[in-house]
Amino acid sequence: MFLRSNSSAVKGVLQACRSAFTGVFLISAVINLLMLTGPIFMLQVYDRVLASNSVPTLAVLAGMALALYVFNWALDLLRSRALTRVSMKVYTRLSDPALRAHAILPIVAGQKAAALQPGRDVDAIRRFLGSQGPAAIFDLPFMPLYFVILFLFHPTLGMLSLGGGALIFLLVLANEMSSREPARELNRASGAQSRLMESTRRNAEVVTSMGMLGRIQEQFVERVAAHCDAQQVSADRSNFYSTVIKTLRLVLQSAMLGLGAYLAIYQEITPGVMIAASIIMARALAPIEQAVSQWPSFVAARQASARLAETLRQVPKDNGAPGLPLPSEELRVEQLATTAPGEPVVLLQGANFALKAGDGLGVIGHSGSGKTSLARALVGVWPVVSGSVRLDGSTLDQWVDGDRGRFIGYLPQDVELFDGTVAENICRFSADPKLVDVIAAAKLAGIHKMIAGLPEGYNSMVGEGGMRLSAGQRQRIGLARAIYGNPFLVVLDEPNSNLDQEGERALTEAMLEMRRRGSIVIVIAHRTSALAAVNHVLVIQSGKQAQFGHRDSVLGNVSVLPVPGEKEVVRHAV
Repeated sequence: MFLRSNSSAVKGVLQACRSAFTGVFLISAVINLLMLTGPIFMLQVYDRVLASNSVPTLAVLAGMALALYVFNWALDLLRSRALTRVSMKVYTRLSDPALRAHAILPIVAGQKAAALQPGRDVDAIRRFLGSQGPAAIFDLPFMPLYFVILFLFHPTLGMLSLGGGALIFLLVLANEMSSREPARELNRASGAQSRLMESTRRNAEVVTSMGMLGRIQEQFVERVAAHCDAQQVSADRSNFYSTVIKTLRLVLQSAMLGLGAYLAIYQEITPGVMIAASIIMARALAPIEQAVSQWPSFVAARQASARLAETLRQVPKDNGAPGLPLPSEELRVEQLATTAPGEPVVLLQGANFALKAGDGLGVIGHSGSGKTSLARALVGVWPVVSGSVRLDGSTLDQWVDGDRGRFIGYLPQDVELFDGTVAENICRFSADPKLVDVIAAAKLAGIHKMIAGLPEGYNSMVGEGGMRLSAGQRQRIGLARAIYGNPFLVVLDEPNSNLDQEGERALTEAMLEMRRRGSIVIVIAHRTSALAAVNHVLVIQSGKQAQFGHRDSVLGNVSVLPVPGEKEVVRHAV
């Protein structure tokens, strides 16, 4: 296989296409045999037709040659279409694990995952498989056939072709050795440029409003220059060897014609053999020239295959047990310690508490104390370094991904909506959602009337990232998404940061209703007014659990409140 891989996913996909590659190889074998049509036709014209002055013989030979050329065209078209379909099959099968890797690796590897671009690697493989590169590679094994024919014409002709082929082969090896590092540098430069563009797009409002665009443009120009330099070095290397090999092929073709003429003068070969030998030499070396011209994309695809294999190897398997009963009784956190993905520093440790169905927990503490770290560990997006998070006695990894989504609701600080309708975002893009469940979640979040007032109601498009909605609307739709389907564990990270008084009342009512339905509701609060619907409070200070207990007893200690003076607000809200 011309694309090597150690990953079972990549290797499995390529092996699944083995029969197609075998078919392409067999087609290539027939095509290369049909490529002898031209030399044989010229041989017969010079040695048979001209010697006999037979027009009928010429007509018969021309008809046969035309038929073979048409057959060759049909097979060449079939091979091109087959390679296109193989490239689409590989692209389709690798896109799913690549998307999974794109979603999971930031959780597993943290910032290190920013340099990984599995989607771009899959696209590089697709582009190469759909190009003329594989066809040239499949033609290379038939070069010895042409050399054998030239040896049969005359040993001297064979020696010339073999020497020329060996010289070109050395040039190909030199091209391979010199192209590796420029290709890697080009990929790094391209990735840096793409990441800056994506970051600028995501932060367009901040960049524009705060006058940062000029400096961003300077950085972008620097990265574009680095990309252009890498592209130029890679292209110059490829073009150098491509032009050298092309010129050498023309020299060898002319040398073959001259040597053939010399041998024909001394009547060691016929004039027809002289012409046929020159054509066969050109045909023998053509796949090499084509392969060299496609070499940058070949090297890029091979490196992409290796990177993709390594990327997919880092993605943890879903080892959950399908059909495991969903939790419905308790959440138990035992000496939990967690850290950011890919980072060695422990951000939270010693968290130890238990909640029963229907309980509500408010987590308070100063900024940077570890509240959000706890939230992320509870829902499984940050690793558990030590201790455990158990629901009805089972850790989160004992459920498969799809089942975890059925009993977990999560509202992060930064609410991101997907480009789709309001209903699709609330139902988490379920394959077969029920509108009644979507409306129930919206009513519980207190946004049914707001959604009904949109131009197309629940079918209104929110735009990429929810750009068509206000921050408060995005947050409340995110709340509806979190409580959709009545999940057992609901974790809300500062859910009232963008809400007005009406929104806060709706939030409180939603939390109380979720508790009445048997859910465990955990709210990360910067303002204690968000604690009106909980019965327990957990205080985190400097990355450690400081207090845990009933809300009123904990809130009696004013010193632990993030915003002094809110104690009375909470008590009056209950």
